[in-house]
Amino acid sequence: MKLSLGRSLLKVLRAQKKISKRIEKAVAKTRGRTKRSASRPAKSILIETAAFGSNPGHLVMKSFVPTTRLPKNPALVVLLHGCHQTPESLDAAAGFSKLAKERGFVLLYPQQKRANNSQNCFNWFRPSAVARDRGEVRSIKQMVEHICERHRVDRSKIFVAGLSAGGALTGALVANYPSLFAGAAIIAGMPFGSARDAMSALRAMKSGAPSPPGGWGRPIAEISPETRAWPPITIWQGMEDRVVKPVNAFACVAQWLEVQGIAENSGRLEEKPWGRLQSWKVRGELKVALYSVSNMGHGLPIKKRKSVTALRSADPYVIPVEISAPAEMMRLWGLSRFRI
Repeated sequence: MKLSLGRSLLKVLRAQKKISKRIEKAVAKTRGRTKRSASRPAKSILIETAAFGSNPGHLVMKSFVPTTRLPKNPALVVLLHGCHQTPESLDAAAGFSKLAKERGFVLLYPQQKRANNSQNCFNWFRPSAVARDRGEVRSIKQMVEHICERHRVDRSKIFVAGLSAGGALTGALVANYPSLFAGAAIIAGMPFGSARDAMSALRAMKSGAPSPPGGWGRPIAEISPETRAWPPITIWQGMEDRVVKPVNAFACVAQWLEVQGIAENSGRLEEKPWGRLQSWKVRGELKVALYSVSNMGHGLPIKKRKSVTALRSADPYVIPVEISAPAEMMRLWGLSRFRI
């Protein structure tokens, strides 16, 4: 009797053990599905265009075109991401596609390939990538031409902005094609001509590059000697930036002042809750502005949200502070809310 009872108990224990293992497997499987679902990125709203020109820089073209709120001849905003970023990560954190919907403009996101740069950086420091009608600047110009023709863009309203390596490439684009753009923003970027290879680029980022013979304006004047009209340039810099030191922002300011023949001491300095704004105008029109953002590291500043749970950005290079660069760019570029 005792033996029979023992065997029965053993069978029950084995059965319970099997059931427990099945439950554990089921729970683990459910958790795995949930985890994969949570980590699965949202479907991108950016559309890739495969054929847009000879593409000598071997870049990827992505864009966003609002389908419900678009004027007959919309403006175009070109955005260049930074290292370790993608157009999707930058757009999700900074909300440019939302602004495009609200204000009725077309959005162009050139994207770097890891085959071109292992850190996903635009090659702003390679002369072959930033020479007129060559390399990456030529690829982006072809993207602009393609999207202008396809969506009847108002060519007097093409704007460009870039972060970090994208900011440096923004300067190169304006230097090469000044008449193409109506406004530009260089965010945590580098002056044009400050490096010729990866090693000199790293040194310049950390310590600043020495001024070239003839001053910072000379590299731009050499490639666009006949240019007399330049788009307004805003330069954004976090004063706690350890990746691109603030000295580079000051060099950018010197560069764009020199090429336009504007005296540095003619500017206006304003103290703001978020930092300092220095601006230079000619006959009442803004030409150059420097936004020095206090207590901010390397990245694009966006306005802090009121919700405590929404203070951090989904992208580490999009930083919540007391001022929004996207909102300020919209204001300066005259991209107001579009009404049908």
